[in-house]
Amino acid sequence: MHSAKQKVNDAAAVVKEHAEILEAKAQEKAEKAVARTKEEKEIAHERRKVKEAEAKMKMHAAKAQHIEDKLRHGTHHLHHQHQPVGTAVPPTGVAAPTYPLGGYPPGWTAPK
Repeated sequence: MHSAKQKVNDAAAVVKEHAEILEAKAQEKAEKAVARTKEEKEIAHERRKVKEAEAKMKMHAAKAQHIEDKLRHGTHHLHHQHQPVGTAVPPTGVAAPTYPLGGYPPGWTAPK
């Protein structure tokens, strides 16, 4: 359950990061439209790169927090292991065959 919750929270953090990156790109485009010199356009580009890096940093911090939350709460669930089909133990009181399955019974000879 915690793994599923962690995956959902991580996915939400990634979506938030992408939204922040798109917002930074839109702001860069608006700043470049208003910019009059090449230097102002470069400043707008550098601001976008800073905002993208901050968004990535926030996403990684959120993922680390999700892992910490998972470890803090721990996994107290018992994991039941099921037997594969066909490996069931016969119930008591039922005689198991004395000859190997798929082979010949004791005393029987193969045809020649």
